[in-house]
Amino acid sequence: MLIRKPSDIPSSLITPRGQYINRRRFLRDAVAGGVAAGAAIAGVDRLSELIAPSVRAFADTKLQTVKSPLTTTGEQLTSLEDITHYNNYYEFGVEKDMPAKNAGVLPTRPWTVQVDGLVKKPKTFDIDTLLKLRPLEERVYRHRCVEAWSMVIPWVGYSLSEFIKQCDPLSTAKYVQFLSFYDKKIDKWGTSETSIFWPYSEGLRMDEAMQPLTLLAFGLYGDVLPNQNGAPVRIVVPWKYGFKSAKSIVTVRFVDKQPETTWYQQNPREYGFYSNVNPTVDHPRWSQKTERRIGVPFYAQRRNTLMFNGYSDQVASLYNGMDLRRNY
Repeated sequence: MLIRKPSDIPSSLITPRGQYINRRRFLRDAVAGGVAAGAAIAGVDRLSELIAPSVRAFADTKLQTVKSPLTTTGEQLTSLEDITHYNNYYEFGVEKDMPAKNAGVLPTRPWTVQVDGLVKKPKTFDIDTLLKLRPLEERVYRHRCVEAWSMVIPWVGYSLSEFIKQCDPLSTAKYVQFLSFYDKKIDKWGTSETSIFWPYSEGLRMDEAMQPLTLLAFGLYGDVLPNQNGAPVRIVVPWKYGFKSAKSIVTVRFVDKQPETTWYQQNPREYGFYSNVNPTVDHPRWSQKTERRIGVPFYAQRRNTLMFNGYSDQVASLYNGMDLRRNY
């Protein structure tokens, strides 16, 4: 089994936030000290930013957590710096470093999540209610991007199924759709991608959403989510490519038909609705047989991609009888 007790993860693998911030401060001071007298402060900041990028949108608020049996063991965690500075969040820029620079304008308080569609009664949950709904669990998951890079991330949250139970969906609900925050006055960087229809939409089949591994996430590395990582609440589906895990969710909708989703609308040939991690089904423009692990030495970056991202024992039965080449 790939899922074991989190006590198997050495605490030395988790970089304390204070240590990370102190490292950056040391490097900034070192750069400043070596600059000739009269150098502009802005120039120091630019140079130190190159050496040790800041976590501009990081929300420094600790979360109280409990340990979870639903966690990955035996792999080194990706650093906080890489997790928060190598992001896909197109509403805040299409380059990997842009969300960290631009997502600070995302208003995460107050925040509500609206529930509608095929439910007994539409509901609205505020973020503080969601945070208290269930004990927050520490869960380490592998993260695999469709672009063939990967990370290992220590998330904080609880199973999405616990939230869905509070939504009282009708028996006719077969899918769950997630809509992300979008305001063209705030997410102005996303408007350059004119072919993308906003707000960002993603969806899961009901049994996928109810699978215990599917996480409603509120934090990582023990802190609340940074804006660039989908604050204040997102979905994490560890056996699927990363774009299936909707960020900054404002609406959860229960429907009886497969919902329209952003990247499937954009190009269904490249971004199928299911998008399970599958090394035998290549992206039309690159192989999915291997992946590049972010943040490890160059010689150790390339590794084989695992079917369902290594969670086959937990989720393969969801797709019995399905042609996973056709149902990509």
